[in-house]
Amino acid sequence: MHKIAYCESRNRQFDKDGSVLRGIVNAKDVGVFQINERYHLSDSKKMGISIHTIEGNMEYARHLYESQGTQPWSSSRPCWGKYEALALR
Repeated sequence: MHKIAYCESRNRQFDKDGSVLRGIVNAKDVGVFQINERYHLSDSKKMGISIHTIEGNMEYARHLYESQGTQPWSSSRPCWGKYEALALR
């Protein structure tokens, strides 16, 4: 998960001005794990998790990983997948 966070946001939750980091390609992607608000904000709120905080973003990322594996981050797989392959050797 560390490599995924690095590839998604360079391990950053916030921009230099203190606002939550948003995706370059999709502004609905937020935080260290670039969790998409369109697909996950409602569910995260129901769980009492704020994806706009570092703790909440990481907690919801863990939930996604436990339920879906790495699939939610498949678009950044070219970046973190090389580390996954090395770990399997």
